[in-house]
Amino acid sequence: MKRAATMGFVLCAIVGGLAIAAVTSFLLQGISARKAPARVEVRMARAARHLLIPRRAQALQNPVPADSETVASGRAHFADHCFPCHGNDGKGDTLYGRRMFPRAPDMSAAATQSLSDGELFWIIENGVRLTGMPGFGDDDPANDSESWELVHFIRSLPRLKPEELAEMERLNPSVSRVDVEKEREEEQFLAGEDVPPAPPAQSGH
Repeated sequence: MKRAATMGFVLCAIVGGLAIAAVTSFLLQGISARKAPARVEVRMARAARHLLIPRRAQALQNPVPADSETVASGRAHFADHCFPCHGNDGKGDTLYGRRMFPRAPDMSAAATQSLSDGELFWIIENGVRLTGMPGFGDDDPANDSESWELVHFIRSLPRLKPEELAEMERLNPSVSRVDVEKEREEEQFLAGEDVPPAPPAQSGH
């Protein structure tokens, strides 16, 4: 009972701190997502996430064997579904990942790698509210294997090989030339370079 009360107090303190940080941020810069969140805000958000993931979920063990075939399957799934926000290397340095609030995390770094398998699985299945992370799970446990394979692949991110990255690039969703040009222009603009005006659209008649 005492532990539950302590946990409740800590959770309320974290939520209150996040609320104060959010209000302060809104007052200073409005609701813009362009600036990165402050370090204290990131730390408090991670602490709140850890407390709000059920303990039974945190303790889950990956039931899928961590062999080369499983990791390859997770890698292919990641390249096809997760690349737009997280990038093939999991660092989040993509057009969308850099513009989210909070930013897409570097999943090869300690902040993600230190999470338990159960926590990673729970986040993939359920998503995280008030971020860009959607929940991909459903009510059929028979479909859990894909998420567990992704957990194995996420564990392999710090050791990703160049040939594996090349393989993932071939599996990435197709990106139109317009999208590529738009990203290039945005990068130039953010770097302070002059962006040439777009040519007038040609009539199809």
